[in-house]
Amino acid sequence: MVKVTIAQMSPVLGDLTKNAEKHYDLIEKAIESKSDIIIFPELSLTGYFLRDLVEETSLSIHSHILKELKEFSKYISIVVGGVFEDENFLLYNSAFYLEDRELKHIHKKVYLPDYTMFEEGRYFTPGNSFTVFNTRYLRVGILICEDALQVSSIYAMKLQKAEVIFVISNSPARGLEEKKFYSKDFWYTALKYMALSCNAYTVFVNRIGVEEGVTFWGGSIIYSPMGEVVKECSLFDKEIATSRLDKDEVRRVRIISPFLKDDKSSIIAKLINSH
Repeated sequence: MVKVTIAQMSPVLGDLTKNAEKHYDLIEKAIESKSDIIIFPELSLTGYFLRDLVEETSLSIHSHILKELKEFSKYISIVVGGVFEDENFLLYNSAFYLEDRELKHIHKKVYLPDYTMFEEGRYFTPGNSFTVFNTRYLRVGILICEDALQVSSIYAMKLQKAEVIFVISNSPARGLEEKKFYSKDFWYTALKYMALSCNAYTVFVNRIGVEEGVTFWGGSIIYSPMGEVVKECSLFDKEIATSRLDKDEVRRVRIISPFLKDDKSSIIAKLINSH
């Protein structure tokens, strides 16, 4: 069993120091609760509407904040969101996975929304891969917000046999009605499909708070490999929630479910090669 902590929180726009301190505090509490992994939202170290602050808030692999997080990762595995600056000075909306005092993986967001209120394509370089990797606990894939809404990324998780998919997000509340709103219904449908299709735990961590007049709705949720809700967080409020993921449950579902067994990836390969 793997104990995970969801950190549904609100970062301060553009303030790396304050946000890092928030992370350290929450990580220490998660360590005290004997959690194995803590997951923060998209761009949790920086806030979302960075615009010209993107360069100022970027982190290289030598950043003191990443070094501090590496030290914490002796005791707990960590997923955080921030801006990564590579050796060519390109800037990426990224997720960092730290474990055993190592920066084990960096996922660079591939699908950068650049419509309505979103301007990511203007400020960030897109990533170009979806990599599933082994960790101390489970085989992990990481997606950032809109990545999780594209068929290609879901299929990449499926082909690489991810056992848990961490989806970190900055999803704003849109389409409000009396008893529901569009963003929540859309996301929960997509996440449940992902869990069922990949027979994998799907852990969605969405931020809260108001930034530049935009409200983020929280509602972080965990789906089981059978698409059942394991944990659902509150809407619009800070919440630090814990739950357990069971590798034996992944095994059980993959034995009884046809979705991985019956997949025909060769059909997709032929289509891609013919275009």
